[in-house]
Amino acid sequence: MFTGIVEERGTIVAREDLAEAARFTVRGPLVTSDAKFGDSIAVNGVCLTVVELDDGAFTVDVMAETLRRSSLSDAQSGAAVNLERAMPAGGRFGGHIVQGHVDGVGTVVSIAPSENWTVIRIALPQTLRRYVVEKGSITVDGVSLTVSSVGVDDGRDWFEISLIPTTLSETTLGSLSDGDIVNLETDVIAKYVERIAGPHAANSAEGK
Repeated sequence: MFTGIVEERGTIVAREDLAEAARFTVRGPLVTSDAKFGDSIAVNGVCLTVVELDDGAFTVDVMAETLRRSSLSDAQSGAAVNLERAMPAGGRFGGHIVQGHVDGVGTVVSIAPSENWTVIRIALPQTLRRYVVEKGSITVDGVSLTVSSVGVDDGRDWFEISLIPTTLSETTLGSLSDGDIVNLETDVIAKYVERIAGPHAANSAEGK
């Protein structure tokens, strides 16, 4: 489990494409300082398992399902990525519950900077819109954020996040441009509530 509090910006130093998979080597001196074989590290919000460690870098294998659902399918050597180690059991819970299981990708629609914050609007898949609510939590490229607004334009669902200068400078979100693809993980609690309440809602609709 993670909390969406990015610890450092790492760099993909190598990518090897395999049969229905890919192997990435990522430089991250902080997250590898105490890492061991088999540990979990979130890379742009994707929970991945360390299979090799070498002088401040770690290697992970990414299966086809993960590539299909996330922006890692297009990630190349030299790209900056957000990194976070799994939260220790006795650690401070700084963000929200983040599993590192990306639900899908969104597209940056607009970026509106101001003196003290920047508002980024992101279009999201229609299948995820019911889990995204104003003032709720969402993970964008591994960063725990609060949804500041939601809406629909021309049949396209979107949400907005308001970022302070520290978030912009300490994560990859400060380098986003219109049209960029980002990984999205919605609040897992909403999905569990929907699963549990679904049968009761259906029975009520049928008058049972």
